[in-house]
Amino acid sequence: MTQVYTVRIHDRQNNTYHSIQVPDDRYILMSAENQGLDLPFSCRNGACTACAVRVLSGKIYQPEAMGLSPHLREAGYALLCVSYACSDLEVETQDEDEVYELQFGRYFGKGKVRAGLPLDED
Repeated sequence: MTQVYTVRIHDRQNNTYHSIQVPDDRYILMSAENQGLDLPFSCRNGACTACAVRVLSGKIYQPEAMGLSPHLREAGYALLCVSYACSDLEVETQDEDEVYELQFGRYFGKGKVRAGLPLDED
């Protein structure tokens, strides 16, 4: 049986707050769009950080969020395009450049990357 959760979203870029209903078997971004919200996104595949949010409360499941390192997931970041609500949630959108810097800033521009992408923490 499908469970429905309330997801509260603070869109920091527009300083707006939204409350939506999200079934536990639907991606949060898709549900938000179906309810008329215009939130940031790009790839819709969990590979970029355009739809990144910080989870302020509640539980989220994001098995396909390959664009976030394990460290950022543990720190409470999620990608709405590939995330499922597992409880009522409160999240806030993040600036894509800010999340990118948190994830890759210690590598790029510092001569530390020799080959590949450093998504898996050392």
